[in-house]
Amino acid sequence: MTRRKKIKTYVLDTSAILTFFKKESGVNILDKLFENQENHFVISFLTPYEIYYTAFRDFSKRIADQFLRSTIQFGFEIDYENDINEIVSSGLIKGSFPLSAVDAWIASLAIRRNAILVHKDPEFEALKDQIDLLSLPYK
Repeated sequence: MTRRKKIKTYVLDTSAILTFFKKESGVNILDKLFENQENHFVISFLTPYEIYYTAFRDFSKRIADQFLRSTIQFGFEIDYENDINEIVSSGLIKGSFPLSAVDAWIASLAIRRNAILVHKDPEFEALKDQIDLLSLPYK
């Protein structure tokens, strides 16, 4: 009998995706995660927005367009859940921890999906007792 590996779900914070695109420290960790066909990757519907404005602010509209297109084409599952339960969950996280609104939403997604949150933001460390974290090297 062949033993199946359990599929692991990862929620990618915007910082993780930008690390991949910009080939920053930690990209090797992401490469290994992406190579494993058993892994499932989810991003919040807010993540493409955050990628776009960050790339536009830091680089140019052309780079922002490229990063957005690449994010969509990569094939991540985009979670569009925004019902009242998700609003309350995200609000409780935002009210309890020093996170941005988008980061609170992403953390709530990781909790709801029982997923590992991949990030490069030290602010998420406050949630280490709530979420499984995979921290990429901080800048």
